[in-house]
Amino acid sequence: MFRVLATAFAALAGLAFGSFLNVCLTRWPQGESIVAPRSRCRNCNRTLAWWENIPLASWLVLRGRCRTCSAWIGWRYPLVELATCVLWAAVGCHFSDLPLSIDLPRLSIFALAVSAIGQAFFYWLLIGLAVLDAENLWLPDWLTLPGIVIGFVLSMLNPAFGLEFDTLTRLPLKYELTYLKSELWRDATVYLLAMIAAAGLILLIRAIYWLIRRREGIGLGDAKLMAMLAAWLGFSRALFSFGIGIVFGAIAALALLAIPSSKKTEDPWSAAKLPLGTFLCIGGIIASLWGSQIITAYLRWAGFY
Repeated sequence: MFRVLATAFAALAGLAFGSFLNVCLTRWPQGESIVAPRSRCRNCNRTLAWWENIPLASWLVLRGRCRTCSAWIGWRYPLVELATCVLWAAVGCHFSDLPLSIDLPRLSIFALAVSAIGQAFFYWLLIGLAVLDAENLWLPDWLTLPGIVIGFVLSMLNPAFGLEFDTLTRLPLKYELTYLKSELWRDATVYLLAMIAAAGLILLIRAIYWLIRRREGIGLGDAKLMAMLAAWLGFSRALFSFGIGIVFGAIAALALLAIPSSKKTEDPWSAAKLPLGTFLCIGGIIASLWGSQIITAYLRWAGFY
């Protein structure tokens, strides 16, 4: 029963925060405040009624159009709300299924709550960055850089808090922090190297492209995004995210080549710009959900296990 309630609550919270994310994604590129004014139609500028702001349901009732001017609202709004809802529900379902007991150490119980909130924020951030890059080819530093810091801190604390239940249970509280400090330096070094390597991969590709074409092929925002993925997921899953992103990007490029274009240019293929950050974010979500299982299955298939 608790698992069902936790999943339902997380899903509803995901709808609410997905709706708020849509406001941010609409106003951030325009340099507008996300606080005021109230939500309005971008075409006729009419302030929306309260029932027109119900996540997902309002879009379905209005059939994706403004009830005054019939302007198309767009698929992005329901898709962002639905994606946030589903991913947050997955977080609620996962963490509510963990064995909770009063026998758990105090720091570990606190860490479970922090881990759940952190995971939900990570998905919210990836969805936002994916849309911003898809619509504006923009990965703002004030999202990726704090994302790196938050992910780095949580990744250092989570293994020490969440995976040492048996050890910590046997320790008095005054020794718990002493035990954790011995692990933090090692974890910090590992994650810092992972972030540098992940960002370095993008910078290396960027440099090679510059030497060959004498123009930028990948933005610095993608390097910061890779560092953020490594901070949250570790190097192996960040590399897996990169691989998934490249595959999705290649599929999108082939699709663009297959679709006839009415715009004739001298070099349409080289001039085309694809949002690599969007594909990396999708890869990051997949890696977070199933990356460890897929990597383990591949290593077993390849004979490493």
